[in-house]
Amino acid sequence: MEVSRIFDLLDQYENKYRIKDDVLAGKENGEWVKYDLKTYREMADNISYGLMKLGLKKGDKIATISNNRPEWNFLDMGIAQIGGIHVPIYPTISEEDYRYILNHAGVRYLFVAGKELLRKIRHILPGIKNIVDVYTFRKIEGYKQLGDLIELGKKNKAAEKLQEIKASVDKDDVVTLIYTSGTTGFPKGVMLSHDNLLSNVKATYFIFPVDETSRGLSYLPLCHVYERMVNYVLQYKGVSIYYAENMATIVDNIQEIHPHIMTTVPRLLEKVYDKIMAKGRKLPGIRKQIFFWAVNLGLRFEFDKPYRFLYNIQLKLANKLVFSKWRAAFGGEMRVIVSGGAALQPRLAAIYNAAQIPVLEGYGMTESSPVIAVNTFLKGEHKIGTVGPPLKNVEVKISGAGEILVKGPLVMKGYFKEKEMTAEAVVNGWLHTGDVGVLEDGLLKITGRVKEIFKTSMGKYISPVLLENKMKESPFIDQIMVVGENQKFAAALIVPDFEHLQSWCKIKGIGFTTGKEMINHKEVRARYKKEVDCFNKQFGDTEKIRKWALIDHEWTIDSGEITANLKVKRRHIHEKYKDVIAGLFGQTGNH
Repeated sequence: MEVSRIFDLLDQYENKYRIKDDVLAGKENGEWVKYDLKTYREMADNISYGLMKLGLKKGDKIATISNNRPEWNFLDMGIAQIGGIHVPIYPTISEEDYRYILNHAGVRYLFVAGKELLRKIRHILPGIKNIVDVYTFRKIEGYKQLGDLIELGKKNKAAEKLQEIKASVDKDDVVTLIYTSGTTGFPKGVMLSHDNLLSNVKATYFIFPVDETSRGLSYLPLCHVYERMVNYVLQYKGVSIYYAENMATIVDNIQEIHPHIMTTVPRLLEKVYDKIMAKGRKLPGIRKQIFFWAVNLGLRFEFDKPYRFLYNIQLKLANKLVFSKWRAAFGGEMRVIVSGGAALQPRLAAIYNAAQIPVLEGYGMTESSPVIAVNTFLKGEHKIGTVGPPLKNVEVKISGAGEILVKGPLVMKGYFKEKEMTAEAVVNGWLHTGDVGVLEDGLLKITGRVKEIFKTSMGKYISPVLLENKMKESPFIDQIMVVGENQKFAAALIVPDFEHLQSWCKIKGIGFTTGKEMINHKEVRARYKKEVDCFNKQFGDTEKIRKWALIDHEWTIDSGEITANLKVKRRHIHEKYKDVIAGLFGQTGNH
């Protein structure tokens, strides 16, 4: 059957896949609560009936602020079936952004997960006149619950009317408004249609080696287009979806469900790798030697390389002795991990794939629904250090300035209420991504951001992202931002990996006190100098980090340096640390 609207996924599921009790699953009070397709459909239909009874019509905006859970899908489908527009909002944004989005989108009804999120926004709601009512997913005194809407629907079933509305929904109708967290200014509302998202589903589903007998783990926010589109892919393929409780429980949840597929951002893979390496360093004698022999072997891995017989034998042995434990950490049954949202360090792609934990890196943006290119399992369609070939239904070209331009059914309908911004972003059907890249043997390689590449006062161009990704390979460095526009040289703000630094201090007999004191400790600074000097040997003369400053705390969403999808807010950091940056380019030496 033809899947042309998001809610058609439910019909396809019913017609194509076997009956099972875990189409969707989430944790409640420490137990997995599973939902079969019949319940999923009934919930979605009753939500549709309830919304119809409340007087909602095609084009009306309904917002959700929630962590991942099966109910998110019930609402998503219920809204889509009546031609409504779902506005999913990050649970981690600022009060100012909540106010802006709820007003700008003209949200009529708002669904909030629970007390904590409600506490963040309760006081701003009376000032947002377009909101008719607020519902919560769990029982909270003084608020209606999602269950109340479902009951309203049950009492006011209108199956024929709903079918009529569903039939009137066109594949080109806007189904969602996703506000990009943005590294500058107010968020922009990206309008995506049913066809935008489903064109991406149909262009990627065959890449993943999973089927209706498989389980997927979902932990990235469903309000982000990347996780949401893959969520639709899993439903398109009949894969059971289990929602992790939160970031802190991912490891436990993996051990409980033994997933076959998950999506991630590089940050998680980096953290897992760092933890494994930290354990490896503590191993005694011969075991430690074997561990690092295996790691060094894994770091040399490349796809499609006709390795010598000896390398293959050694890798087989390494997989048995060392990497089998890595696979166990991912549940032992992982067939693919899809990495996106930011650049994956090539060494991580190499070692995970060598360890038979297949990691495929992809690339995209909210405005392209989101995937533009992704590595596959086919020969010639995967290479470490690239984001793979562009999708088959996508045209990609590189502009004279090196910018990646994209055309195809994945390109957004535009920015909501922002005609001028839309005209700047999409020119003659070509989406200007803002990313710089090259096509090599049909594979796309990202080399930087148009606005982030800067020129030194010596006239030399520097792509900070490339330097940052390289330096983040150090276990001592958690985050880094390279600066130096119109200056004589490149400098950097460095956020230590405080966990690793603490264990290093313990080994060296240095008493670890506070971040503020440690970044000024003579031996600590000498260690970071050694680290920077080591990486500088790999950079050209104009790219070398001549001066640097250590930051005394981790960069987080809450402290404002990182966006909700874990990207560095460059402009904000420039402003927040302007005195430190000025000092780097003054006569003050290292900070």
